Amino acid sequence: MNFFDIILFPFSWAVSAVLWVFHELLTAIGMDPTSGITWVLSIVGLTLVMRTLTIPLFLKQIKSMRGMQELQPEMAKLQAKYKGKKDQLSRQAMAEEQMALYKNHGSNPFSACLPILVQMPIFFALFQVLRSVPEAAGKGESIHVLTPQLVEQFNASTIFGAPLFSTLMQPGAGNHTATVVLAIVMIVAMSATQFITQKQLTVRNMSDAAKQSPMYRQQQMMLYLFPLVFAIGGINFPLGVLIYWTVSNLWSMGQQWWVIRNNPTPGSQAERELNERRAAKGLPPVGVTKEEHEEKLEEQRQRAAAGQRKQPVSKKRQKQRQIRKKQGS
Repeated sequence: MNFFDIILFPFSWAVSAVLWVFHELLTAIGMDPTSGITWVLSIVGLTLVMRTLTIPLFLKQIKSMRGMQELQPEMAKLQAKYKGKKDQLSRQAMAEEQMALYKNHGSNPFSACLPILVQMPIFFALFQVLRSVPEAAGKGESIHVLTPQLVEQFNASTIFGAPLFSTLMQPGAGNHTATVVLAIVMIVAMSATQFITQKQLTVRNMSDAAKQSPMYRQQQMMLYLFPLVFAIGGINFPLGVLIYWTVSNLWSMGQQWWVIRNNPTPGSQAERELNERRAAKGLPPVGVTKEEHEEKLEEQRQRAAAGQRKQPVSKKRQKQRQIRKKQGS
């Protein structure tokens, strides 16, 4: 056992335990223990457990990202203040002022990566468990909590003829065509869901001021870079890992959609859309009480009334009106 395996051991054990629990539950309700669908649903169950545990980190990520957006104008002033100053004292002073800004706004540039970083050990642990299945099945060995019988069932299971531990580059002993087609479909799905998830944040949930900042340009680069990295790496991912990551991305999409729709960043497109929906229901904008909203509307009505001027009437038209009044009387 190498150093990497030693580090991953507790995570691999946890992955095997969660897979065992869901497999037992699914077979208890009548599903075939050797079916690929049963094992796919067990991997989906593992994904849901992991994403549920990382909800607090996701909320911290959203809060930190909003703080980062709010401090962008101040960060731009700080960069302008130290522009062209490359001496050690200036760099240290700038770094200290940046840290003070992060602290005052309750943000951390590394918080945005927390959900992904926390999932990486589980990702690699699942990868390790899946790659160990054929060898363990051939030797009649267990994989942590998974008994030799379960490992044998896992090894025999397929989805559309493709083993769950097979990859695009190593189709395994199953149907090679099915493995290649399914792997390509899953790689595209994984990359597409990653792209859409990031795009939700950078397009709909950033204020107009934040979109003018260098951070926005960096996020636009990452928007296209991350899916590309996962697509290239995906050719060596087992199908089970591709399923895990795609389901995880779908969770992120739904979670972010709900948060952005109901609690958007101030000044963002999502906030304008929310205020439009609230206005259609007769509700005040976000962050404004009903009384404050009514007072503002009343001020607007008064200004509009005060700004209205009577149109000038020519003498000829005034005489015509007087004649009509006399004739009417």
